[in-house]
Amino acid sequence: MQLPPLSLLTLARRQEGLVSAGQCDRAGVGAARRGRLVRDEVWERPTRGVFDVEPARDRRHDADHRRRRAAWLGMLAFGPGAVAVGPCALALHRVEGLPRDIAPEIALPGGTAGRNRGGVRVRTFGGFETLRYGDRAIAELVPALVQALPELPRVHAVAVLDGVLRRGSLSDTAYTTVRERARGRRGAAALSSWWALVDRRAESPLETIARLHCVDAGIPPDELQVEIRSARGRLLGRGDLGWRLPQGRWLIAEIDGREFHDRPDALLRDRTRQNALISTGRVDILRFTSNDLRTPTYLPTTIRAALARAATAAEPDMGVVIDARHGTHVGFVAGTSPSGG
Repeated sequence: MQLPPLSLLTLARRQEGLVSAGQCDRAGVGAARRGRLVRDEVWERPTRGVFDVEPARDRRHDADHRRRRAAWLGMLAFGPGAVAVGPCALALHRVEGLPRDIAPEIALPGGTAGRNRGGVRVRTFGGFETLRYGDRAIAELVPALVQALPELPRVHAVAVLDGVLRRGSLSDTAYTTVRERARGRRGAAALSSWWALVDRRAESPLETIARLHCVDAGIPPDELQVEIRSARGRLLGRGDLGWRLPQGRWLIAEIDGREFHDRPDALLRDRTRQNALISTGRVDILRFTSNDLRTPTYLPTTIRAALARAATAAEPDMGVVIDARHGTHVGFVAGTSPSGG
């Protein structure tokens, strides 16, 4: 079988593995040849007029790719004039905090109404600002947020805002504009109680999720990015979420993202930093992973139990590492023991 032109495959790589029928025609891959490629399972046709040139790709653990692919699927299915909007535009802006999977959404030129087709949702948002994305167009960040936020679950809406503010993608002025323009939109009523939850100090969507779980359980953290310093004032490290304990001590919850913390260099830095924090005798540490956050009650239940233990502890200068999965002490700082001896 004759392979598709390299130029077409290169184009597909820029479009998350997808090409349109029109792009195929211009590359010399006509309808009959496309049909053979699909029948032979070399390509797939995810929706009318769009072809996946890498159907065997394992996408299960690449949510960023899946979200961007959804955006491209919509734009390619409806032609060069289709504009990626809402969560799809945010995915192409590389915004963090979106759901793992999103549906393709586009708007047509001039706000033209259109019928949904092949799993692609056609939106009519009226006029909004766009920017070029290669040879296509996507909603600018502010209108994309206004379009997406009222329809996102709370945890994702807050995580998205935490992320764009932390990265500096959205200025304070633009944030105010988003709030003003979202007012009155369908679904925006729920946003009124979510704005107060936004905190740019959250360094990852997982931290936002963990924080909201604790807020919902009635034990919000006292601080984010808690700085722990040595007796001489040297910064030893920062804890993701912190609760104040008696005697000036801290309970720290560390949220480990698999994509970062599983790397050997990251593990070494984490261990070195953790040892430095524990050695102060003023910090207890709980560690959680993304799997732990799948049950909304797990993290706050563990935090609540640790706070209760700290409140009744006989030795406030004891530093411990706690295994969040089992609720047990892993070790004590050198020179201490459960009895303080």
